[in-house]
Amino acid sequence: MSISVVILTYNSEATIRDTLEAAGRVSDEIHVIDSFSSDRTLEICRVYGAIITQRSFLNWADQRNWAIRNLPLRHNWQMHLDADEILTSELIAEINRLDGKWPASVDGFFIPRLMRFLGRDLRHGGYYPIYHMRLFRSGCAHVEDRQYDQQFILNGNGKVLSAPFIDDQRMTLNEWIQRHNRWSDLAVNDILQSPSESTIAGKYRGNPVERARAKKNLYYLAPIFLRPIILFLYRYLLRAGFLDGIPGLIYCVLQAFWFRFLVDAKLYERMRTNGTLRGD
Repeated sequence: MSISVVILTYNSEATIRDTLEAAGRVSDEIHVIDSFSSDRTLEICRVYGAIITQRSFLNWADQRNWAIRNLPLRHNWQMHLDADEILTSELIAEINRLDGKWPASVDGFFIPRLMRFLGRDLRHGGYYPIYHMRLFRSGCAHVEDRQYDQQFILNGNGKVLSAPFIDDQRMTLNEWIQRHNRWSDLAVNDILQSPSESTIAGKYRGNPVERARAKKNLYYLAPIFLRPIILFLYRYLLRAGFLDGIPGLIYCVLQAFWFRFLVDAKLYERMRTNGTLRGD
């Protein structure tokens, strides 16, 4: 095998076993960067022979970029996963067909993500496929300078894989809300901060990540507080999110009417505090 896998963990005992089992089918070197878990996460990782490094967590980009710069990876290709991201059998087969026969003209691979929420795969509502750069040649990628929705920037040529990994969100709704409450603050920081050269610019004719960023930029051109309503109607009705049943309804409502509306509310609050709000 010629891939090193890097997994970030923190109190991840609910999902890390499945993540490690799948990763072990494409790699013989798995590094776990743990942020001082207090549950059975490390115990499970040791059972699977993972190489464990503990490091305090500042943010996702900082942890990923530190791993890229500092881990003694044996292989020339590396794959980055979160503790709840599980490679499907189809993706494992697709990667193993490439292993040892990496095309010289390709430096990284965009992989589709399939969201699993309340036990159901969300295949509608525009949530699938969403592509992420997670498999790349060492030295050819790093994470952009953002606090939320950080993506890997590929310095080279990319290709798209067809099979997905599963983002298996097994957290309770209470934890989901707590996390997204924290992330809404980071999203507001990104909105108010001028883009740096180390961020991905939206391009409608770019790679899958650049196209997704262009759509998100378009979303923020819509009027504040109106755009979450438009987003819900777009995802649930126009993109048929209703076909994902009750979990699809809950996810669309939480994403639009809770998380995205909360981002706008906190943005409104921040602008009033800063005196940058025009009209009220």
